[in-house]
Amino acid sequence: MRHSFPKLVVGGFVAALFSFAAGTASADDPRLERGTAITDPKALRDLDQDGFGVNRVLLGGTAQGTASNARLFAAPSMVSVRQAIDREFDHYVARQQADYPGQTIGIGASYDVQLFDRALLDSPAVRFVLAGIVNRMDRAYVAPESCGEIRLIYRLARSDVPAEGQAELAARPPMTLNIVLNARSLADRAPSCSEIARRWLATNLPDDHGLSAAALLDSRDGPLALVGKDQIDRIEINLQIAHVPKSATQDFRTDYLLKVFQYDPARTAFSEAPLENQIDRDRLLADDHLKQEFRRWLLDPEHLAAFDRGTLLIPPGFLANGAVASTPAGLATSDRQSTFGLVEGDSPVVSPVFTESDIVSALQQAADRGVALQNIRSPAGFERRLNDITCAGCHQTRGIGGFHFPGVDWLRANPSNMTVVPASPHFFGEQLRRRDILRAQRDGTSVDYSRGFADRPQLRGSSELNGTEYSDGWGTRCALPVSNKAAPDKSFAGWTCAAGLSCQPAGRSSPIGMCFVGTSH
Repeated sequence: MRHSFPKLVVGGFVAALFSFAAGTASADDPRLERGTAITDPKALRDLDQDGFGVNRVLLGGTAQGTASNARLFAAPSMVSVRQAIDREFDHYVARQQADYPGQTIGIGASYDVQLFDRALLDSPAVRFVLAGIVNRMDRAYVAPESCGEIRLIYRLARSDVPAEGQAELAARPPMTLNIVLNARSLADRAPSCSEIARRWLATNLPDDHGLSAAALLDSRDGPLALVGKDQIDRIEINLQIAHVPKSATQDFRTDYLLKVFQYDPARTAFSEAPLENQIDRDRLLADDHLKQEFRRWLLDPEHLAAFDRGTLLIPPGFLANGAVASTPAGLATSDRQSTFGLVEGDSPVVSPVFTESDIVSALQQAADRGVALQNIRSPAGFERRLNDITCAGCHQTRGIGGFHFPGVDWLRANPSNMTVVPASPHFFGEQLRRRDILRAQRDGTSVDYSRGFADRPQLRGSSELNGTEYSDGWGTRCALPVSNKAAPDKSFAGWTCAAGLSCQPAGRSSPIGMCFVGTSH
């Protein structure tokens, strides 16, 4: 076994926990995340306490399952992370004061803009607990030699507030820390991607089984036995930097800070890094040369094809090192950090990066070269893809309070009686596509890494989601008619509603609505 996290030594659980014969979902396991994520509360509790606690993973040493934040951000490898968070807070406060001079900003309910309390990051009464483990081998197109990623997702939790009744929300401050690991070590490139995928697809058990964390760690055939500290690539944070309650003078708004820190094994430290595909909107709009360069780069037929598939990687020179995503989406704060205004339309930007004629011409050029596009078939489709490939844009899509994976709360007295959904509709709708990719990687067949829009999952012929909130069911994203035309926009023509439901407008003017009971508009 090659993983470097200290572990328990057990045996005898393998036959009960893993079924390797077929490597597909068992008939008694209806979970959408089967084989692609670990969301069992008992398993996560044991893993957190016996080997995958955040301090153990990031700092090493002996078992630290109940270690507080007092040690974490004081560690040399994490000092730069804390400093960067402080800078982002200072920048956020300064911008809020400039944009809304009449509002008060501070910690507590007496302020118009209520800030996240940064003292929690150093408090001995607060720690990060393991809230989920997610297989992202569907991202192997980023670095094929890594076989994709495995993500350890931690949620901030207080130990000085009883996780019961009304105190439950206070016990889970709104912040997640995501440790992203390469699915295999880049040093020895073992085992094969096929073997890693096989192990994950074999972990198909009902939620009430209560997976043994020790077996997951120590079994020769367990998927987590392949995870080690040398595979750490980066950490990602998502925290609710501020909350603006609704009042007579302001609308409700919640802002989330998104940051990424790359791991440098030579220095054994983390440093700020650009967010993947998070376009630096302000810089593009302020620099005409950079704007033209980005326009030429993205509209190149080869890049446009990858953009359409959802596998595009935008060069760092066009990207931002942080973002603030707001809910509800479309507010002024989020508009600055999203792609609002980059495409010609109903935005206040006088000179956008892309005009409608730019996009129409690029789509025609791609078609003339025989490039078949699956998703982007109109300027509206181009604009939507431009938004949902960004970190901020994706987080504003069908999230749960700004998070796509709030995670499992196993700190409750009886975690087996969990009723709270650990992830968003976006996350669950994605699992079929991710599992298809895992099967292809396991079997050594051709892998299709393409994905649809974040609003609506790419089903790849599966009927499993039909009639649910993910596809055609109540609450599904659907296509509205364009202006006075009977037909919807070409990019969303397949976004329909089941019988008895109709597509109705939701939110600000958009070609996308939601499936509800009632008369269509």
